[in-house]
Amino acid sequence: MTIRTFSDLLVAARTQQEPQRLLLVFAVAELPRDSGAEEKAAFERGEGGALNPVVCVDKLASEIESFESLRLESREAISRWDILFVAALDGRAGVAPNSDEAAGPLRMMVESIKAGRIASFLTIDRDGELVQLQRG
Repeated sequence: MTIRTFSDLLVAARTQQEPQRLLLVFAVAELPRDSGAEEKAAFERGEGGALNPVVCVDKLASEIESFESLRLESREAISRWDILFVAALDGRAGVAPNSDEAAGPLRMMVESIKAGRIASFLTIDRDGELVQLQRG
């Protein structure tokens, strides 16, 4: 199955042999303090900047009705976000990982994003579309 949207991801996660717990990190694009004029101009055009994780949560794939419901729920925690990073944890023997088991991997995911190591995560925009980020 080709994943192009968050909806595709939900379908894929729900049809895996083992139950899936999704790790979700909401990030905002920010202009680093030491940015020069060229970087500032690019950021104003919607290019560049740094992605700063602001909220993270883990949910079973079955707990997410749709991307729209997740987006509405996110508004309760944060006023805005620009990119959603997603990873998944496989269950074992038909049992989904619990939130305690997800805590360590979720912390590592946040630290990886802060360090710019994002290649192993799916990146989703505010419209629920898969995007490919490029390091600048």
